[in-house]
Amino acid sequence: MEFPNLDPESSSQKKMGRGKIEIKRIENTTNRQVTFCKRRNGLLKKAYELSVLCDAEVALIVFSSRGRLYEYANNSVRATIERYKKACSDATTPGSVAEANIQFYQQEATKLRRQIRDVQNMNRHILGEALSSLTFKELKNLEGRLEKGICRIRSKKVFVLVYIKIFHPFLLS
Repeated sequence: MEFPNLDPESSSQKKMGRGKIEIKRIENTTNRQVTFCKRRNGLLKKAYELSVLCDAEVALIVFSSRGRLYEYANNSVRATIERYKKACSDATTPGSVAEANIQFYQQEATKLRRQIRDVQNMNRHILGEALSSLTFKELKNLEGRLEKGICRIRSKKVFVLVYIKIFHPFLLS
């Protein structure tokens, strides 16, 4: 009895792997939709990886054949598009790209200053300071947030006390 050639290096065996496809429109609508979803997700993942690994500002906009919008941006899509428009319009005049970058970073610094001011005001409100500028609704919201915070603090305190009582009772004496 003779056995077929089972040598793994034999040229008669097929190798597994991805086959190359011809890049053309997929006629079957179901297959086209599945391919769109998979490739869209892959493209969004690659955009995210590029932004994280290379610290690049990335904005990706995709419209499906049905008109649905899919987008990714590690910053604001709108801000990235504005920066792109400025770079394109300023590319014709030498030295203006640097000026556009300076203007962009000045705008970003202004936004960050505003955010810092808002956080500082929020901290003042939490400490019970500068409350006269708040509306009734804002005061009610602040009160609710403070009550939730106190509940979390109390539950953590109880947890720590129980832990100490069980594992380190000598610390309580």
